[in-house]
Amino acid sequence: MSPPAPDDCLARNTWICGEYLTTRRHILLDAVLEHLQLTAVPLALALALAVPLAVLARRLRWAAGPVLAVTTILYTIPSLAMFSLLLPVYGLSASLVVAGLVLYSLTLLVRNILAGLRAVPEETRQAARGMGYGPVRLLLTVELPLALPAAMAGLRIATVSAVSLVTIGAIVGFGGLGNLIYAGMNTYFKAQVLTASVLCVVIAVAADLLLLGVQRLLTPWTRAAGS
Repeated sequence: MSPPAPDDCLARNTWICGEYLTTRRHILLDAVLEHLQLTAVPLALALALAVPLAVLARRLRWAAGPVLAVTTILYTIPSLAMFSLLLPVYGLSASLVVAGLVLYSLTLLVRNILAGLRAVPEETRQAARGMGYGPVRLLLTVELPLALPAAMAGLRIATVSAVSLVTIGAIVGFGGLGNLIYAGMNTYFKAQVLTASVLCVVIAVAADLLLLGVQRLLTPWTRAAGS
């Protein structure tokens, strides 16, 4: 007769294992925090670059084509190839992952911010200029606020995409939960692979809902229009 299956789900290597959560909670917490950091930092940097690029493309019509073309080309580069191209500059470090995610996020952010700026009615701009608004005040108090719905939509897509792409950083040792997924796949550790994958989904959904809430707070006029 074959020996009875062990009661320990870790020993049985099951996909769902509460013992894994209790014994590896510190490892999971560290991986989640690293994943959040590797998601938030590049998104903040990409947003800081995308806003002036979108404004430039809106102000100078000839610049729109090159800006959109370059960011689109960057987005089409496979992630492994992107990391390989950046490797001589950043080496095997977290900066390599951050730089790659910044470049990938630019396309989504620039396109949506530019679309939002272009959607601002011309009569609204003319009315603001008639009230004495200069270019900077017009941009900060009229154009950017009205472009927020489209910009936030782009930020939400970029955030969900970044949460997923962070896992690719496991190839250089900086992938947050991707490190656990990669190690679990190599050792066929089912509970680790499933748990880390589910946590990635939870982070993506939570971040999307959080940004949706922020968008609703910052754009109360959209709620009024929809009611």
